[in-house]
Amino acid sequence: MLKIGCHLSASKGYCHMLKEADLLGANTFQFFTRNPRGGKAKEIDYNDIALFKEKANALNFNQILAHAPYTLNPASQNEKIRDFAHLVMKDDLMRLDLLEGALYNFHPGSHVGAGKEIGTQLIIDLLNNILTKETKTTVLLETMSGSGSEIGSTFEELKTIMNEVKYSDKMGVCMDTCHIYSAGYDIKNNLDEVLTHFDSIIGLDKLYAIHLNDTKMPFASHKDRHEKIGEGELGLDAISRIITHPALKNKLFVLETPNELDGYKQEITLLKNIYANN
Repeated sequence: MLKIGCHLSASKGYCHMLKEADLLGANTFQFFTRNPRGGKAKEIDYNDIALFKEKANALNFNQILAHAPYTLNPASQNEKIRDFAHLVMKDDLMRLDLLEGALYNFHPGSHVGAGKEIGTQLIIDLLNNILTKETKTTVLLETMSGSGSEIGSTFEELKTIMNEVKYSDKMGVCMDTCHIYSAGYDIKNNLDEVLTHFDSIIGLDKLYAIHLNDTKMPFASHKDRHEKIGEGELGLDAISRIITHPALKNKLFVLETPNELDGYKQEITLLKNIYANN
């Protein structure tokens, strides 16, 4: 069974997102832990959480994926910006641990001219400050396109971070198909080689989720511009090979394409049909 979902609004709670996802034909979903541009999270609704866990189990839903706000930059040289990232991520993980088994994805950050070595160490320091032996949520580093001073556009950069995190067993990767194609990994023409390389550097067992997006930008452009499935530079054939690849077909896929709910439903139906016929 294809594990597929899309990004939903968390404004009405977990149970509402579960209902929306089910109506779309999905069996997972992604949501922002708070406003994607930052800000305070909603008050915890323990009744909503308890009912969600019960209903998700009954519907045989797969793991859900939470996404940190875009404003977080653990690699910043500005102490106030790093403190904000620490505060938000620590609070997010406390909340997600209540779900017992969720995944938490974040963009590693940008060094803003200080250099990747310094920025990378700051990311490691933050993770070592917030992850504990008791943490129940798996934290995912997202693969990035390599725009500007972004950290995380190569598998080696992600591995460096993971190697230095004390509780590395609580770490994993979310691979964004738009991002890695833009970063210079040719998943359109050389998917096997890219996955072999990922496995040799990080290990496919550490690949927990895939943001399944087409891209508006050409190969190795280092620009992050998502496109609807089959309408971009990757194309439907490449997307089909990704969801049916033996090394990936059991992974969690989440759509971040520029769509409203009707568009997501169409893409989910299309992808489920392709998966079923391969």
